[in-house]
Amino acid sequence: MLGITAFGWVHTVISLLAMAAAVVALVRYGGIALATAPGRAFVGLTVASCVTGLFIFHHGGFGPPHVLALTTLVVLVVAALAERRRLFGGASAYVATAAWSLAFFFHFIPGFTETLTRLPVGTPYASGPDDPKLQTLIGATFAVFVIGMLWQLVRLRRRQRAFAPARS
Repeated sequence: MLGITAFGWVHTVISLLAMAAAVVALVRYGGIALATAPGRAFVGLTVASCVTGLFIFHHGGFGPPHVLALTTLVVLVVAALAERRRLFGGASAYVATAAWSLAFFFHFIPGFTETLTRLPVGTPYASGPDDPKLQTLIGATFAVFVIGMLWQLVRLRRRQRAFAPARS
């Protein structure tokens, strides 16, 4: 159905579960973090999504989707190390927040591309990854990502200022 293999369906379900975990983390906690169950689920499912995606060669050999999977894995490592304050010193919380958000945004690129080049059946919305309609949608999603990430960073800054010791 829809030209997706059974393995492709497993990959898709894993990716959708990762996105759902991220949404739960964002709604419930205002951000993604390993300190929360939805955050840990997002990370684990995103890793599984990236790894399974590396074995999908629907469009030929190694290509942009595989590069995105590897980039996402690097972003997850940076986010985890920053969250544990092993990188970036005092900026660690900001780096972690931005990186978790970026990893969430990365899910939308193949998600929109694969969905909208298959649906509606018979007359898909987009003709391929380079379709201007698809690129506009991904660009709009990037704008929402930037706004959401900035909102999280401002919220984090306010929270840190509220708990900072008074200076004499």
